[in-house]
Amino acid sequence: MHGLVIRNTGYSYTVKSDTGEVFDCKVKGNFRIRGIRTTNPVAIGDRVVFVPQEVDGELEQAKQGLITELDDRKNYIIRKSTNLSKQSHIIAANIDACFLIVTIKQPETPLQFIDRFLASAEAYRIPVILVFNKIDIINDEWKEYLDGVVNLYETVGYPCRRISATTGEGVEDLRTELSGKITLLSGNSGVGKSTLINALFPHLNLRTNEISDAYETGKHTTTFSEMFEVDNKGGYIIDTPGIKGFGTFDMKREEVGHYFKEIFEFSSDCRFNNCTHTHEPHCAVREAVERHDIAESRYNSYLSMLEDEKEDKYRAAY
Repeated sequence: MHGLVIRNTGYSYTVKSDTGEVFDCKVKGNFRIRGIRTTNPVAIGDRVVFVPQEVDGELEQAKQGLITELDDRKNYIIRKSTNLSKQSHIIAANIDACFLIVTIKQPETPLQFIDRFLASAEAYRIPVILVFNKIDIINDEWKEYLDGVVNLYETVGYPCRRISATTGEGVEDLRTELSGKITLLSGNSGVGKSTLINALFPHLNLRTNEISDAYETGKHTTTFSEMFEVDNKGGYIIDTPGIKGFGTFDMKREEVGHYFKEIFEFSSDCRFNNCTHTHEPHCAVREAVERHDIAESRYNSYLSMLEDEKEDKYRAAY
């Protein structure tokens, strides 16, 4: 049977068959994705082949199954495993679009996290919309910074939306962008992802949590990945646990600049085709940074990603 993985608890997978039945599935032993080492061989959004399990010749009432094959993915978004330097974690697969939920305060989303996420999405051609949540708590002091960050990413080419999931401001406009698409909602812990989903689809009634006052960081409310059907046109949203960091995986140094739109654009004027934009003479990218045609924060994120291949940045793999 064929089906769609709609829930991943880390040890089992809920699969919705093409006929609409739901099965609680395990993965066949030694199941691995060819050519990639990953902590989760099957991810939310995957299309799979599975076999219903039988007990004494009869199907189990709980409708259990065994995943035996993985269909080809059109894309996925991946990050380096936080503990294993040579392994990765696939956040979701077969995505049409992504809402990256960010906040300017309570908590403040680091620009480097945004840039790393965007670069990974660029690598797999996943369109991203930046959704700036909690604008209801932005005072005059922070509004100027918010305006600057929004202007930075819109100038680069990323659509930005300003919303408040608490008051509902801007939320309705997002709903139309979800229709008929499989959309990943991602972001740091505490940015209000579950609150936003509840505002969009109150019937889901997802659990939410408060921000830690001591550290202005979020507590993990969502503990596993899950897909929710949002319309009868094939629209789904994917809710995933909050991400604390984003280590890029399997990017060669010479490729990193390709995934920063403005760096890639200016790099065509560099003297050397293999310019790393770090020390070479007549580097058009560094000249653009000096002229402020490329934001210094984006360039620093690029430099940080160049270092990701160094094994000593992460604990050695088992």
